[in-house]
Amino acid sequence: MMIWQQYIEIFLIGIGVGFLGGLFGKGGSAIATPLLSLVGVPGFVAVAAPLPATIPGTFIASLKYRKSNYLDNTVVLWSVLIGIPATIIGSYLTKYTGALPLLILTGILVLVFGISFIVSPKKSGDDNQPTSILIRPSYWKLRLTLIASFVGLVSGLLANSGGFLLAPSFAKILKLPIKNAFACSLAVSMFLAIPGTIVHVYLGHIDWIITLVLATGSIPFSYIGAGVAIKTKSAKLALMYGIILTILGIFFLIKLFIPSASLI
Repeated sequence: MMIWQQYIEIFLIGIGVGFLGGLFGKGGSAIATPLLSLVGVPGFVAVAAPLPATIPGTFIASLKYRKSNYLDNTVVLWSVLIGIPATIIGSYLTKYTGALPLLILTGILVLVFGISFIVSPKKSGDDNQPTSILIRPSYWKLRLTLIASFVGLVSGLLANSGGFLLAPSFAKILKLPIKNAFACSLAVSMFLAIPGTIVHVYLGHIDWIITLVLATGSIPFSYIGAGVAIKTKSAKLALMYGIILTILGIFFLIKLFIPSASLI
């Protein structure tokens, strides 16, 4: 049974995860799960509880970006239509043992994305570039299809909303300015979290009290994080994001190759 000190820790985790999610355009479940495990939340619950908690937080944060005209509805719609079926397929693939190469590729991509943002943060778009003047790159629909398919598969495999891959993919492959990439990533992450939530509800893995406490902290701070991102210079935002992605990529790869490694 959880004690009240643990609920306070879970609430604080929600605050941190929500703020970082709004700031960097991700749902936060990939970060929340190891932190929840650290404070004593059981394995399956630590994986499942952040999923429904991220849905309202990503929704609120994406609304903040939309008010500033950073949300690209076309990118969001295509990503959701392709990403949700891919997420379901990814969930099914967890029954098999062939997922490791895909997960290694994911870790490498996150690391490479992170380094690229650090090396060239000034290539991350203007500070105020609304969707109405965005220029699509060549074969943008093909690029978007590949992004949504891959991220959907990974999201299903890892039982998270995929935001840690969506935002950098939108920025580096689809060539969206970083704030537009964050806005679209938040909106798509909200939808990609739904299939996993349904599966874990069916399996009985979700402790709704933990989810509620986590969401109580994350929802308002997701909105605050989005506000901070909108006001931050794009180059500075990209540099901070690159550092976070690089750390996440290294952590992800170490955990794959050394499962017993304890980094937090």
